Amino acid sequence: MLTLYCATTNAGKLREFLHAAEELAPDFFRIEPLPGLKQIPAPDETGDTFEANAVLKAVYYSQYTPELMFAEDSGLEVDALNGAPGVHSARFSGPDATDEKNNRLMLDRMRGVAQRTARYVCTIALVQKGQVLGTFRGTVEGEMIDEERGSNGFGYDPMFYCPAFHCTFGEATTEQKLEVSHRGEATRKMLRFLKDRATADPAQQS
Repeated sequence: MLTLYCATTNAGKLREFLHAAEELAPDFFRIEPLPGLKQIPAPDETGDTFEANAVLKAVYYSQYTPELMFAEDSGLEVDALNGAPGVHSARFSGPDATDEKNNRLMLDRMRGVAQRTARYVCTIALVQKGQVLGTFRGTVEGEMIDEERGSNGFGYDPMFYCPAFHCTFGEATTEQKLEVSHRGEATRKMLRFLKDRATADPAQQS
């Protein structure tokens, strides 16, 4: 079984990683948070793209383990805002940002705007001993509505309408979100890469 360490202890993100692994190859991968992660100072996320931040974090945390290490960066891109909030999704409303403040600012910025298309994006960087083995991107397309609906999820979910479910991510069930998750898509791409790599070289499975 191949062990991968991830740079998060977020229960929701871990659930998505594990769901992807169980879906693709339940007896092939084991995904766990990096041991001692909570005691390791987090790096400054200075990248201007999701890929740059994911690579930055994965390389940084890989110094704490010789095993495979991955990190992700994710957020919301709104076309009418030229891709904002993008890498600043979590702090869209400033250094003291909260989901409530971010959503309020999003409602203000999108008031009266006709173009509502948007997407959630996740990029995962896979690293071992400081060497980047690959980056993997997942997206889910939707549109921003002009009100908040639903209390499930987090972040911009109550305003992110998913056409596949005819409701917002805030109204969707966890199972529905896992079906189309941008994080799940990126994780599956990474795991397929690793499975192909291990098939070509069985020594990579340990």
